[in-house]
Amino acid sequence: MRILILLFAFFLFAQCTPPPPIPTGVVSKNAMVVSAREEASKVGTAILQKGGNAFDAMVGTELALAVAYPFAGNLGGGGFMVYRKNDGNIGALDYREKAPLAAHKDMYLDSLGNVIPGKSTLGASAVGVPGTIAGIFEVHDKFGTLPIKEIMDPVIKLVDQGVQVTSKQADRLDKYWDQIKSVNGESTLFYNKCDAGDTLRYPGLASTLRRIAINGRDEFYKGKTAKILAKFILEKGGYVTEEDLARYEAKWRQPVVFNYKDLRIISMSPPSSGGVTINQIFKMIESYDISEFGHNSAKSIQLFTEAARRAYADRNFFLGDPDFVVIPLDVLLSKKYLQARMENFSFDSATLSSEVQHGRIEIMESNETTHYSIVDQMGNAVSVTTTLNGAYGSKLYNDELGFFLNNEMDDFSAKPGEPNMFGLIGAEANSIAAEKRMLSSMTPTIVEKDGKLWMVVGSPGGSTIITAVAQTILNTYEFNLSMQESVNAPRFHHQWLPDHIVFETEGFSDALKIELKSKGYHISEKPTPILGKVDAILVLPDGSLEGGADKRGDDTAVGF
Repeated sequence: MRILILLFAFFLFAQCTPPPPIPTGVVSKNAMVVSAREEASKVGTAILQKGGNAFDAMVGTELALAVAYPFAGNLGGGGFMVYRKNDGNIGALDYREKAPLAAHKDMYLDSLGNVIPGKSTLGASAVGVPGTIAGIFEVHDKFGTLPIKEIMDPVIKLVDQGVQVTSKQADRLDKYWDQIKSVNGESTLFYNKCDAGDTLRYPGLASTLRRIAINGRDEFYKGKTAKILAKFILEKGGYVTEEDLARYEAKWRQPVVFNYKDLRIISMSPPSSGGVTINQIFKMIESYDISEFGHNSAKSIQLFTEAARRAYADRNFFLGDPDFVVIPLDVLLSKKYLQARMENFSFDSATLSSEVQHGRIEIMESNETTHYSIVDQMGNAVSVTTTLNGAYGSKLYNDELGFFLNNEMDDFSAKPGEPNMFGLIGAEANSIAAEKRMLSSMTPTIVEKDGKLWMVVGSPGGSTIITAVAQTILNTYEFNLSMQESVNAPRFHHQWLPDHIVFETEGFSDALKIELKSKGYHISEKPTPILGKVDAILVLPDGSLEGGADKRGDDTAVGF
């Protein structure tokens, strides 16, 4: 009888469990790279086909994005990597930019204490110490298998042959040309008027990469490249010196790890706010059966919005560089604290952001980023988000070296209480200090299910990165969408302040918005931006891989 009861219960469970979704994205049997450009995905995949691992492919993909996607791919920026090896070991690398030694708390304020417009966003004064080259060499030294020259050769070949301009890329170049010209002058070698189908070339970049391939990491931080770069930045009115470059180090970090139902989520730790904030959001919604509410229904949007509102309030107050500030993670991520944060939530009406402050604890980033996900044939996985911060960073381009420089200094709180370029309100924890790393929203994430690799995911999008990544995971796990469907699905965003929900243009009915407004939610009426460009990989039940390459960009999945 007991056996019959158990069999009946199993039958009921099987009947209630929806079948896995049919893949709608690119499917490959062995390995995959998904990135913002086909050229970069092909470089990474070719490295894997040569016998390299996911970490070798990370190096090649990162550098290829600097060639094919200079909007955010870079040598002059930085990023974060989360990894999971095929034996289950996990870790994270912080190669985020740092403030130069000359930096100080009031460096972007005028004599009256007001923020000087543009000083932290345009030109050399906005540049932080780049971390990308240190990051890729740190990864290669620890986990790489192929010689660095063999990894870099196809990237240099890509520079030599030039990159074909896509229609979306041509639109971006036109949009930002006036700013690029205002910073660099009309004689800049980076870009002349071009249309889709034209070839974009970088005269100085091939030489820079060849020197790095020969001389290694020190070429960028202590060699000829470092001397050219520091001299250029200082002459243009910036702060980064040869000493700043020589002192830079990438840092291994412990990732943020937490469970959501039967998922184990591994995400980036501070100075990224991604892992902590996504942890809080998931834990605040975990007790609800969100799948029963329906995908992008009024109730599921309400629940997610209220959790995000509270998580972003905490993010903006408590988080910063853990080497400089004490972050009370044990409290911020505790069940008791997060339950208390949601006590005043009701499906009947909105909780206004004016009524939500950071939690009381007794201790006192845009589409201009890019993400790529890699799974190799051995089962190693890396999730990497890298950025220049703004589109083409500070817009400052070095003709001799062939790359743009970041404007990451804007990710600090230039003045507590003042919004940055993404509208995020900062606090003392993220104030400027020499050699401090600025807070980021980048959220490279790896998800396990039943103890096995299940998803690799991340996105660009400034402050919208966190909500884009969270919604993509929920789309697949709670709403049973395929990886490509999850990435394609329309997204929404709330970040505490300003107090409004932003919806993508397609996919949300007027009736839905009217219902939310009737409950007191403010809806942004401005033209809707793209909310992230997610690039993800899902491990299917048979072990093959489905790529989700975001249709919002030129993103491409390539596998074999």
